[in-house]
Amino acid sequence: MKKILLFISATFFAFCNLYAQNNDAAYTKVLTDRAQKIVNTLGIEDGEAYRRVTETLVNQYKSIGFIYDSLSVDVREQKLYNLHCEFIGKLSADLSPEQIVKVKDGMTYGVVKVTYDSYCDMIPSLKEEEKRQLMAWLVEAREHAMDAPSSGKKHEWFGKYKGKFNIYLSQRGYDSKKERKAWEERLKKTNK
Repeated sequence: MKKILLFISATFFAFCNLYAQNNDAAYTKVLTDRAQKIVNTLGIEDGEAYRRVTETLVNQYKSIGFIYDSLSVDVREQKLYNLHCEFIGKLSADLSPEQIVKVKDGMTYGVVKVTYDSYCDMIPSLKEEEKRQLMAWLVEAREHAMDAPSSGKKHEWFGKYKGKFNIYLSQRGYDSKKERKAWEERLKKTNK
């Protein structure tokens, strides 16, 4: 009986190990595909640099997942901050500042530009200082969103900063709901 239990235990652990390896390989493939989509936008001609940047991005995604899955909230923020700084440092070895911004935008689905353009289109009367403030907050949101573990969590960061900007606009005399409604009406007329 003892031998049978030992055999079953060994078989179970071997199966679990094999499953984890296959699962890890599939997960790495998904992350590699995601990373390559971003890296392909950078115009990297050096094959070795392309490989390093892709690997850096895959490792970043894995590390973010590990931190969220295994660390408590109080430890998580410091680890994410350190990871973020190391990530930017590694990218800096192969990429220009403009390329690094493209990586950040790729990791956050281009939300900075889409949101900025939408606000400028929605409220054509925005002053230059208000546009600068919007961009500053969107860039800050992007820095946080890059370290979020999922699309939903990334969008939550932008939502927080859009709320902050709406409060800012309200304090400056704008009615965001009224502006949005007027914008939607303009869009309907344009799309007819």
